[in-house]
Amino acid sequence: MLTSITEGILCCLTGKAASLVLPLESSQPSDGFEFVEVKPGRVLRVRHIVPERQPVQTEKEATDRNDDSCSEDSHTDLDAGSSVHCKRKITVYRNGQLVIENLGDVLHSEILQCQDGDLEPCSMVEVELADYKEMASSPDPNPVPPAVPPPAGEQKPAPPPRRRRRKPKRTVIIDSKREISSCKGTHSDVALFFVHGVGGSLDIWSSQLDFFSRLGYEVIAPDLAGHGASTAPQIAAAYTFYALAEDLRAIFKRYARKRNILIGHSYGVSFCTFLAHEYPDLVHKVVMINGGGPTALEPSLCSIFQLPSCVLHCLSPCLAWSFLKAGFARQGAKEKQLLKQGNAFNVSPFVLRAMMSGQYWPEGDEVYHAELTVPILLVHGMCDKFVPMDEDQRMAEILLFAFLKVIEEGSHMVMMECPDTVNTLLHEFFLWEPDMSRKDGRKTDAEKTVALSDRLHTLRISKPLDK
Repeated sequence: MLTSITEGILCCLTGKAASLVLPLESSQPSDGFEFVEVKPGRVLRVRHIVPERQPVQTEKEATDRNDDSCSEDSHTDLDAGSSVHCKRKITVYRNGQLVIENLGDVLHSEILQCQDGDLEPCSMVEVELADYKEMASSPDPNPVPPAVPPPAGEQKPAPPPRRRRRKPKRTVIIDSKREISSCKGTHSDVALFFVHGVGGSLDIWSSQLDFFSRLGYEVIAPDLAGHGASTAPQIAAAYTFYALAEDLRAIFKRYARKRNILIGHSYGVSFCTFLAHEYPDLVHKVVMINGGGPTALEPSLCSIFQLPSCVLHCLSPCLAWSFLKAGFARQGAKEKQLLKQGNAFNVSPFVLRAMMSGQYWPEGDEVYHAELTVPILLVHGMCDKFVPMDEDQRMAEILLFAFLKVIEEGSHMVMMECPDTVNTLLHEFFLWEPDMSRKDGRKTDAEKTVALSDRLHTLRISKPLDK
């Protein structure tokens, strides 16, 4: 603690940030660590594991190989999938109301034998954009109290006048076809991308990278700028959402296959959402782990991370302890070791401050998320103190095809606390494909409108995983 305060004082006197994160030479090059220059002078460390049985080949070579030498079973495996009709109407009204009408196909959650019941969503959902945390349980934000029955013999009052038709401020129509198929480790056209959040590194995914690479999947996990062994530019503009998103765009374009699955944690979920929106034909599935609600990003002006970098450096031991206490369900020796091994929260105060201040993304609102047509698995740790449960529930309601699963014994760093449970859940989702044979059994009540809070309890009830 005394050393931290001393370094903080030197930081204030010299005007330089301490503990800079600089690129390191990989001590284990055989494990697939690469350094990729996404921009001049901006280098990211990437862990890229390609299974030995899977040679890197062009799409044309893969097609020729399938036509000439693949067995019938293998050919069927690659072409298997279901065509899903993605159609919805998104209307934003001037009073801040968002109405989503689902007009296409319905997907059912059958992964991990953890049935959430019959997930037949209502054809229309009406929610408030202004403050969904205080939303009433009635579809009408201003419900009219029940009328008192008139005394016997008196004439009934005239019915209230019909409401004037609301004028929409913006209307978005989504109408497309999407092929959703099982993604196995034996498929050479599948790649998994893992994106960490603020203060983390690619090392927080070590259990997932090892597990899926052993199953034959090609895995890619970058260190964000200023994190892990990536370069740490000493300019705040290098850590805005848009700058980091362009970094990940370059990584995605470099390693992308035909069917790509994005797995994001915390702030990393926003970058996965950005890529899924930008490349709908290349992103096959998405996993969001403790990512929060579908709201536009805006930095908090009253956050402790607005303090000067030298002050944050003095407070770094307290911040690390606070992160351990809030990020893990338990705070024992095992969790401390996981935090150290995962290189989590081990960034310079300057980078941490710039990352928190740069979380400005006004485009990433409810409508932006509602436009996604990719199947999405949401994983939430029940003990998470950073992301409330209702935020992930809100996300599940806004998305077109979303399945929310809750891990009771997990917290914010659930993939490190419960790696076996998370790995099994993710693998089942990768292998899942929709059963369109139940398509004809869909409800036909096209006029039904349900409030968001009611719908959470009736349609998307998440059950904790059995130990």
